[in-house]
Amino acid sequence: MTEVKNMLIVVNSGADKPYNHYASYVVAFLAKQVAKIDTVTIYYGPYGIAMTKKGELAKLGISMEIKELIAGQVDGLSAGDLPDNLEQMARFEKDKLGVNIVSCGTFHVIDGAGETIEDRSGIEDFIVPVKLPDAAGAIVNADKIYQL
Repeated sequence: MTEVKNMLIVVNSGADKPYNHYASYVVAFLAKQVAKIDTVTIYYGPYGIAMTKKGELAKLGISMEIKELIAGQVDGLSAGDLPDNLEQMARFEKDKLGVNIVSCGTFHVIDGAGETIEDRSGIEDFIVPVKLPDAAGAIVNADKIYQL
C-alpha cells in the first residue's frame, strides 16, 4: 500500500447534507492525529461554497452526545476536548493541526460571496479562496482524494 503524504478532502455539498461537513472535519482530524499525514486539505468545491460564508459552519453544532460518541472511538480524546460547532473545529484544525482549508474562488464570485477571487469579505477568515490552477494542482498532487 502506498504511503499517503498529501490528502485532499473535497466537500461538494451544502447545508442540506450536514453529515458531509461533519465527516470532512472528522476525517481531517484523524488523518493528521492518527494517520500522521503530512498535508491535509479540505477543499470546498462549487456546490460547497455556500458553507464557506460567515456563520454557516457555526450553525452545525456538536452535541455532547455526539462528542462522547466520537471521543469514545479515539484513544486519548475526551468529549470535553471537542468544540461546540464546526466553525470552532475548523479553526482548531487549521491553527493547531495545520489542516489547509480552501475553496474555489471562482465560485465565490459566481455565488456572490465575493466580488473578486481574492475578496474574502463574505467568507470565513480561515478559508482561503484559490484560483482554478491551484485547485487543479491540489487535485493532481494529492496521494489520496476523499470526496463528500
